[in-house]
Amino acid sequence: MPDQLQKCAVFADLHLRDEAWLIPNPWDIGSARVLQGLGFQALATTSSGFAFTLGRADGTVTLDEKLQHCRELSAAVTIPVNADFENGFSDDRQIMQANIQRLLETGIAGLSIEDFSRDEKRLYDFAEATDRIAAAVEAVKGSGIPVLLTARAENLIRGSDDLEDTVKRLQAYEAAGADVLYAPGLMALRQVREVAAEVSLPLNVLAPFIRNASVAQLSEAGATRISTGGALTWASLNPLLMAGKEMLEKGSFDWLGQMAKGTEIQSLLKPPQ
Repeated sequence: MPDQLQKCAVFADLHLRDEAWLIPNPWDIGSARVLQGLGFQALATTSSGFAFTLGRADGTVTLDEKLQHCRELSAAVTIPVNADFENGFSDDRQIMQANIQRLLETGIAGLSIEDFSRDEKRLYDFAEATDRIAAAVEAVKGSGIPVLLTARAENLIRGSDDLEDTVKRLQAYEAAGADVLYAPGLMALRQVREVAAEVSLPLNVLAPFIRNASVAQLSEAGATRISTGGALTWASLNPLLMAGKEMLEKGSFDWLGQMAKGTEIQSLLKPPQ
């Protein structure tokens, strides 16, 4: 089983590739093991998907619950895991840094910090957001663990459709020392190109917002890594909804024909060596 430092090295190397690569988002240990078994080389947690496993809405998971989730996923797979750490679980700069220190002890190889307050439901203003990314960088570097820090500009999915502000924020986060940049909510390849042209760090793109784009097209536009957010969670739930409705409304079990083969799933769930 690779240790955390080895996973960090693998994760860093992935970001040096010339072509974009996929980093899907499992929501629990089983989905993480299946995705590793299929051949993906890194994974990322999903805040909304994990919240669903607890029967809750996105943004309501506690710090301790998130830390335990990251610890379990990191231990369950042999590939790097990037943690969606929301806003660091505090508006206070020093508490955020302490929370990051605790996260680094879970075995993750990367984490993301966003510029949106969980408690106040607002974007941090430009100066505060930039200062918080600098503080997050300080916390990571002070740990001595080479975890990659992804800085997220949230405005496009938080009611502020301002690509110019997105670019301004990402440039500031790059200058503050982030390793990877991420602006969930880019809606077109044109926007990916525009953002990628204005920054020099690896760029994460959220695929579900650009549904008709292929990995090759996103790569050509300037994406480095491509994530799925909570989309895999919701895609996995659709068969459950359809099967439940069929049984209730028709009293039939045609959905059994669409089941995954148990033998295939069991082979993908083999514990890491």
